[in-house]
Amino acid sequence: MDLGLHGKVAMVAASSKGLGFGIARELAKEGALVSIGSRTEAEVFDAADILIEETEAEVLPNVLDVSDPDSIVQWVENTTNAFGGVDLLVVNAGGPPAGKFDDFEDADWLSAFNLTLMSSVRMIRSVLPYMRAAGAGSILVITSISVKEPIDFLLLSNVMRSGVTSLAKSLSKELAPEHIRVNNLMPGRIDTDRVQSLDAMNAEAGDLSVGEIKSANELKIPIGRYGTIEEFGKLGAFLLSDAASYITGQTIAVDGGSINTVW
Repeated sequence: MDLGLHGKVAMVAASSKGLGFGIARELAKEGALVSIGSRTEAEVFDAADILIEETEAEVLPNVLDVSDPDSIVQWVENTTNAFGGVDLLVVNAGGPPAGKFDDFEDADWLSAFNLTLMSSVRMIRSVLPYMRAAGAGSILVITSISVKEPIDFLLLSNVMRSGVTSLAKSLSKELAPEHIRVNNLMPGRIDTDRVQSLDAMNAEAGDLSVGEIKSANELKIPIGRYGTIEEFGKLGAFLLSDAASYITGQTIAVDGGSINTVW
């Protein structure tokens, strides 16, 4: 299937590894011009080298802190200067700290709000002028299955990502007449550094091995295993592409069937 991504300009946040990297790699394979961003300079430049070597695509690495409004503006400026516009945006950010309600003060809530919700607002706001000028665009927001079923110890993420999901749904209706699509993609247990660190935290709390925690989690997944970033990335690239031109306002899970909700 030709996804129609060749020559499209794609911006992918938090993409030096994990879910963002998985999507960036699939976009690059399809011939998109990919601008990746991450807080750690060495990691984002290494990721760009890997993508270029694997795909021979044009990849622009950027140091990006999505909790910093100026950093987002600079990322967009770097991208448009290099590639001439923006067609596709992947809204993504690292998760806020794990913990229970009594673990957090006001500052923690405000930090999570800035990192997770306001970064989404600012990234979308920054690219809309370019999408509107082009008369089309596609935005993919990475959230979590926690917006359907809250996850223990991830209170800050549960609350903030629910707000991000509502933002995307609202914008999908507002922007549809301008031919700009907005969708949410919810990862379940994808084998990323973030999930591995959560497994390690739960193992320590329960005086178990990480392997025991992973095995217990896999028993709750009908497919019986964690997903891969490749599987996640392929669906992300599809939803961003012209092949998904009639899909907007949707919240889609990549979770091996683990969510119990009907909707």
